[in-house]
Amino acid sequence: MLPAIAFPIIDPVAIAIGPFAVRWYALAYIAGILLGWRYCLWLARRRPVYFEPSAIDDFVLYATLGIVLGGRLGFVLFYNLPYYLQNPLEIFMVWQGGMAFHGGLLGVLAAIWLFARRVGVPFVVVGDIVAAATPIGLFFGRLANFVNAELFGRPAPDVPWAMVFPRGGPVPRHPSQLYEAAMEGALLFVILLVIARRPEIRERPGQVGGAFLVGYGVFRSLAELFREPDAHIGFLSFGATMGQLLSLPMIVVGLALILYARSRPPVVPAPR
Repeated sequence: MLPAIAFPIIDPVAIAIGPFAVRWYALAYIAGILLGWRYCLWLARRRPVYFEPSAIDDFVLYATLGIVLGGRLGFVLFYNLPYYLQNPLEIFMVWQGGMAFHGGLLGVLAAIWLFARRVGVPFVVVGDIVAAATPIGLFFGRLANFVNAELFGRPAPDVPWAMVFPRGGPVPRHPSQLYEAAMEGALLFVILLVIARRPEIRERPGQVGGAFLVGYGVFRSLAELFREPDAHIGFLSFGATMGQLLSLPMIVVGLALILYARSRPPVVPAPR
């Protein structure tokens, strides 16, 4: 067994003034939303322009509600429903942690649908813009998971960069939160940036969103090979984790969306 790296203990509270405390986890959400908003504005201004870019300012509220409500409900439904059925009041205690990406995704999809109807453009037009910006939030969110020493990896006694996490016992483990930040966040962002910059891609909306679904599904499934499954769920059918099973439909839907978008004629924005 190789010597393990000691986990750098970081106070989960970034700022505390009397009883008022701001946690790194909350700052990660704020950073992801604000930077994602500015990036969406930049994308909305690129040709072809489908709607007034300043309308993105209003979408921030839609997206924030979708992320928080969807993420919390997804965690309750997908990961610990029996517990919350016995303790229903704890569903509202979001400050205790417990958010699920796949639930947040469903919440954001609902926000996109409402916003697209409001500005009068196809769902996939807004979806492409939001999909390209989503890895920004994923990157900061996974870093916050690392700071909180949660969602750590499986035992890795022979990996030089393995860490001993405070709640993971004495066994060195993969810092899987950092793997996910790198793959689901940084790498996926770059891939989507390259795709979204191409006018011929933007003229057939749906391809960027499809690429996000495929990319996230693949990267999340790979990261799950190193991430410790939730203790109350463990491994499911064929040794898969809940994260892998939830990612499989994303890959299928993403591929179908790309094929559908490529089969359609280019979309010509209406004169504004």
